[in-house]
Amino acid sequence: MSSAERSRSVANPSEGSSSRSASIAGAHPVSAIPQAAAAAPLSRYESQKRRDWNTFCQYLRNRKPPVALTHCSCNHILDFLQYLDQFGKTKVHHHGCAFFGQPDPPGTCNCPLRQAWGSLDALIGRLRAAYEENGGLPETNPFSNGAIRVYLREVRECQAKARGIPYRKKKKKKITNQQSKSTAND
Repeated sequence: MSSAERSRSVANPSEGSSSRSASIAGAHPVSAIPQAAAAAPLSRYESQKRRDWNTFCQYLRNRKPPVALTHCSCNHILDFLQYLDQFGKTKVHHHGCAFFGQPDPPGTCNCPLRQAWGSLDALIGRLRAAYEENGGLPETNPFSNGAIRVYLREVRECQAKARGIPYRKKKKKKITNQQSKSTAND
């Protein structure tokens, strides 16, 4: 067996000596190759998006009464985000807490663990994309609703204050004509 044949048999063990197992299943060994190529593994983002979408759909089915995806509104999404807080790992201090506003508190407290703003923001982005991939129209996408953006902004500001680290949007540096000319001459 040449090295090329060996690498092919390692890459696709259903070919060659194990073609008997393919014929037992009723498939010709050659027809198994396109099926394997078609089932390429999903990227990390795509698999996370699918998992998030399935979790959200399951959440809607488990509500009393169950909510059809066509009747889903931004209020259901806000309820879902608040439901997820119980699984959070980010300590968010209350105003009355001795550690409120301290980036690195020296001790422990009874303040709740919540979902981090960045996690919620990324989740909404994935769910917005999944909604449209599953047949939803961009115009009716409840994940694009302004109430969702307002909620995320409030979570971001609340968590930043609780940690004592204000969130500031990064500003783009303006390039003046003088700077662009000097970099072009270099």
